[in-house]
Formats: sequence, structure tokens, C-alpha cells
Amino acid sequence: MAALLAGAALMLSGCGLADSHAVWPDVLKVKATEPAPLETPPDVKRLVAGKLDSVFTAGSQPAHVRVSPPLHDPRGTGWTACVRAELTSVIGKSLGTQTYRVFINDGAIFDRRQVEADDNCVTETYESVESSVQLEAQRSSKP
Repeated sequence: MAALLAGAALMLSGCGLADSHAVWPDVLKVKATEPAPLETPPDVKRLVAGKLDSVFTAGSQPAHVRVSPPLHDPRGTGWTACVRAELTSVIGKSLGTQTYRVFINDGAIFDRRQVEADDNCVTETYESVESSVQLEAQRSSKP
């Protein structure tokens, strides 16, 4: 029994030796995993226009919506973009221009957060999505 346990321990102790950095022949080495390929840059204007409720609350009445070009998200294979709009509070008071960073993965907005002063959204260039919003509204109102 002791010989069986010693043999099993010897076999298991060699498991970490055959990684991609070991001094073993290539056939015995574990292949290093390649990073996942990047997604195609998303059409941020279309995404935001079609899903305003995923960026802004329903009662905020977003106007003059603008988006920045997509940037690769350094935390993964997705994308980020900045979205700006003039917002109104639920009591009708103007909140002014508010900026959010949206996170896009698999062609959909999956998260958003309000930007802070040190965010690079301040220096981004923006394009209006008003025409896209109007086009989406016309499409959804047609039977």
C-alpha cells in the first residue's frame, strides 16, 4: 500500500513541471493559452439609440444625446464608450449635462457608470445620436 501511495505522489508531483516554461521537449509541454480575439468595434450610436433605458433612467428624459467612439476595454475583450446627455430630474428640474461610461460586450450594453473628474470621457470627442434616436422611434411606432 505504501508503494502505491508513493508512486501516486511521484506522478502527481510532476504535474506542474510540464508547463510552457519547463525544460522538457515541446511535445510534453502544456501549450500557453492565447488571448481571446477582440470583438469588432460596436456601433455605439445604434446601441445607445436603441437602448436609452440601459444608460439613463426612464424619468430623466435624456436630450441631446452624444456618444464617443468605442475604445477597447483593457479589462477584457469588450469595448467602452462615453455617453453624454442633458437630463431632467423626476421633479422636472434640469440636471444639466451628465456623462456615463458604458461597457459593451457581445454587441450589447451590459453595464454603465457615471464618470468622475479623472475619467478620460472629459477629453473625448462626441457625435450626436439624435437622428438615430428619431429613426429608432419611427421604426418602433410603425405597425
